[in-house]
Amino acid sequence: MKYNEMDKLDQILNRTIESIEKSKTEMYEIYEKSYREYLSLKNELSELKKKIRLSTRLIEGYEKQLARSKVNLMEVSKNFDQSIEEKIKEVYDETDQLRIDLAVEKEREKSLINKRNELEVRIKALKEIVNKANNLINNVSVAMKFLTGDLKNLSSQIGDIKEKRNIGIKILIAQEEERRRIAREIHDGPAQYMSNLVLKAEYCIKLLDNNLDEAKMELGKLKELLRSGIQELRGIIYDLRPMSLDDLGLVPTIERYISKVMEEKDIVIKLSASGSKQNISNVIKLTIYRLAQEAISNIIKHSNATEAKIKLTFLQNYIELIVSDNGEGFDISELKKQRIDGESGFGLCSMKERTELLDGKFVIQSKPKKGTRYYFRIPC
Repeated sequence: MKYNEMDKLDQILNRTIESIEKSKTEMYEIYEKSYREYLSLKNELSELKKKIRLSTRLIEGYEKQLARSKVNLMEVSKNFDQSIEEKIKEVYDETDQLRIDLAVEKEREKSLINKRNELEVRIKALKEIVNKANNLINNVSVAMKFLTGDLKNLSSQIGDIKEKRNIGIKILIAQEEERRRIAREIHDGPAQYMSNLVLKAEYCIKLLDNNLDEAKMELGKLKELLRSGIQELRGIIYDLRPMSLDDLGLVPTIERYISKVMEEKDIVIKLSASGSKQNISNVIKLTIYRLAQEAISNIIKHSNATEAKIKLTFLQNYIELIVSDNGEGFDISELKKQRIDGESGFGLCSMKERTELLDGKFVIQSKPKKGTRYYFRIPC
């Protein structure tokens, strides 16, 4: 084969590899986004089922109360001459209110059931997308190793790919399950909070016919409760997936996170960023944000530091992230021993696996009483 033909073949191979790498990143973004939405919908479905069970119990209670009230109404009607007019009105109003409450609750139950059915369809479709994306990622990884590796060692390379991929996916699943648990616990608060708002709204509706001034006052309170609830929900949503990553970019999102931490914790965090902020994929931006977040979280939990620094450098082919503190530090040899024994902290394990999934580099440096330094290098 002539040299120019070999050059052309090499160029074709390089373009093919670049195209596959790009497709792999895009597929991974699809997988990650779909999996997060799948877990979120599963959690939402679980909460809906709880609401439906609660609504069913309320309906049963209303029906029993209505039956007793009707019997009472019949008794009062039979003894009309012996009954007091105010008592008759009281029994009639009670029966009428129970009918209204029952009708409202049945309509609410119907709405919840329809929403549950829609969610189940969406969850089924998302699960298929997640499975297909995962299979495609695995297939592309094998293809990349085939094109760039030694064909003689293909079988062992495929084994390494599968092992590394499986470990990475397990870590991601464990992380998402942990977030799901936290989200569920937080959700129990806002869910009860919103239930109280519904009761408050129903009370306001009743007041509109009887006491307009008190109804206006209660509506004002309801408005403030709603505003507080919306702020709380927005905070939860932001913690799970900062929308500002897409709207403002990586550096402003980290700045916002730092401000929030310093408001809540007794620590000073300084951020410096340099280099050209070129266009980078969403998965890389999210990974770098999570790495900075996890490192700061480790510092707050374990170091007793009073100051931390985050340095972000945008290079031509890499993004470097350095997080350091002035805390107590620790003996690195002890950390290595913990890794051998399988007892290393999940936070460090998470940072390591997130970095390696993007073919990056993670180094941690520390000495007792000398603070800790986290170094990450992620390819663009």
